[in-house]
Amino acid sequence: MEQEMSAPMASEQARQAIVGIDVAKAKVDVALKLPAGKWKTKVVANSPAGFIELRSWLAKHCVQCAHVCMEATGVYWERLAEDLADHGFAVSVVNALQIKKFAGALGVRTKTDAVDAKVIAEFCATTAPRLWVPASRSVRRLRALVGRREALVDLRTQETNRLEVAATEEVRRSIEAVISHLDKQIEEIARQVSRDVDDDPTLREQRELLASIPGFGDRTAAMFLAHYGGALRFAKTRQAVAYAGLDTRRHDSGSSVHGKPRISKMGHSEIRRALYMPAVTAMSRTPWGKAFAARLLAAGKPKKLILGALMRKMVAIAYGILKSATPFNPAIHAA
Repeated sequence: MEQEMSAPMASEQARQAIVGIDVAKAKVDVALKLPAGKWKTKVVANSPAGFIELRSWLAKHCVQCAHVCMEATGVYWERLAEDLADHGFAVSVVNALQIKKFAGALGVRTKTDAVDAKVIAEFCATTAPRLWVPASRSVRRLRALVGRREALVDLRTQETNRLEVAATEEVRRSIEAVISHLDKQIEEIARQVSRDVDDDPTLREQRELLASIPGFGDRTAAMFLAHYGGALRFAKTRQAVAYAGLDTRRHDSGSSVHGKPRISKMGHSEIRRALYMPAVTAMSRTPWGKAFAARLLAAGKPKKLILGALMRKMVAIAYGILKSATPFNPAIHAA
């Protein structure tokens, strides 16, 4: 029985264990492939409590460390990947298209979350994909602070809208008190964000580089650093663009279906939202942004598409600046 397994065998099993995980917003389906070829499966919540349950379940099967593989779909995989990496697991995050092609090569015709988890585990065992490197703890702390600030800004907007239709003076005073409190909280978090960046030499240098981009203010730079700062996570700029959900997707099929290209939005909406106003500013007030927009206008592109393209361009520029450690050069980008 598993409980009676000797220590050397348990160690060997932990070393060879492969885990495939299919991640959804609310839950994760887990497939554990043991060295003998046996499978164990589990479904847990995609939450901190679920992560603890998953690690406890793996420990029950004598797995303290393993190669864990999951798809890079949306943003729902990140917290789980970070938790597993923090607890000593080797984690790989794989492009979903690779998994789809692998499933086709295996002749898998059934598609369920449980089956997908097993396919991901088989992909991991067969190809040994490269390991994913999580963001540093300082970057994660920055991301949490920035996320909290954006949530408070949203609350302030809601209260400001209510103020405009306040029915009584008592209600108005209550709303104004809440807005005042939110303003103080937002200012305090902004100061903490600035202190955290100042205290980290890498983030401080990266903030100065981002400040060279016209339209990139402190708030936008902090958001960008929260997701891209520290040790750079992407080898290619297009991966950074896809991470923000600003990569384009086409929908073509045969000779009759020719959908318009659209941004995928399969990424962090916070990044897209943070880049909206900087893109508007760049398009209307900066030489390079005007030149970029003029070229697309001349090609007959609508303004909404141009704005999305400019947001994508800003991610590419900003990430390229961080990779090269070279400030923004308007002559290059206006050409």
